[in-house]
Amino acid sequence: MTHGLEPTEEYDGSITVRLLDDRSGTEEIRCSSYEDAIERVKERQHAVTAAKIVAGDGSVVFTSADMEIDDWERVWRREKRRQSVQVEDHDCPHDSVSCFPDDLCVQCQIDKVRGGY
Repeated sequence: MTHGLEPTEEYDGSITVRLLDDRSGTEEIRCSSYEDAIERVKERQHAVTAAKIVAGDGSVVFTSADMEIDDWERVWRREKRRQSVQVEDHDCPHDSVSCFPDDLCVQCQIDKVRGGY
């Protein structure tokens, strides 16, 4: 039971890790999530010629020939976090880039207090 908390992501097992080996050929492992795929690549990347993560639409989102899995994982997690943040638009009259509706800059806080009197 989730007690009102629903998962934010769902995977249908269509993420695939492809392990390419010059001697034994290609092995495909179906994964239930990107986290699972990342772990599979980390476990086997040094035992194969190349490792790839393939998304459900068939696009290759990672290949060990281009990048280290740890670097890709950091970028993937940052992008995932960025996409999950939903910030309401707020035009700060003082042009502060760090001014948000629920976290006003100092100048907007002062303006708000002044407006209350």
